[in-house]
Amino acid sequence: MKSEFKTKLIQHILNKKNSEKGFTLIELLVVIIIIGILAAIALPSFLNQAAKARQSEAKTYVGSVNRAQQAYYLEKQRFADNLSNLAIGIASTTANYSYSTTGSTRGVTGTTANAYSQAAPAEPSLKAYVGAVNLATPTGSNEATTLATVCEAKLPPVNSGASPTNYDTVQEPFTLSITAAPVCNETNATGFVPVQ
Repeated sequence: MKSEFKTKLIQHILNKKNSEKGFTLIELLVVIIIIGILAAIALPSFLNQAAKARQSEAKTYVGSVNRAQQAYYLEKQRFADNLSNLAIGIASTTANYSYSTTGSTRGVTGTTANAYSQAAPAEPSLKAYVGAVNLATPTGSNEATTLATVCEAKLPPVNSGASPTNYDTVQEPFTLSITAAPVCNETNATGFVPVQ
């Protein structure tokens, strides 16, 4: 009986080895194709996250410049005409953007003071950002106040067809009013939308 048991054990071991051959070439190709499809879906999302992280710098800086312009106007009754006058510690050029601001007095159905800030992208894959602070007297009020907004380009220069060197000379990204906050112009594909 011992020899019969040994024989069956050896047959069982040999049969077990034959059934564990591994994956076929077709099974491996199917797995590789599925992984490739998943990577093609996920990769653009991951690449876009890096650009969004760099763009958050511009949103933050333009918003900070707007708030600094409002404080500057409260103290001096005029807007600052450059970043150094605001004394907020923002460099005019970083690895991702170059920043500028201007203060002006401009006629819009009367004379009103305005300040503009701008973040021009250093590379064509980043969106431009602009900010405006407007001195306005809201409807139903007798007191003038400063109202601000930040706008984001709908598309980065590489997608909109604009040259990165010409992108910093934005043509009227805002509609101004003496009774309301500046409004982002969304007139065309390369217009601006409000930052949420």
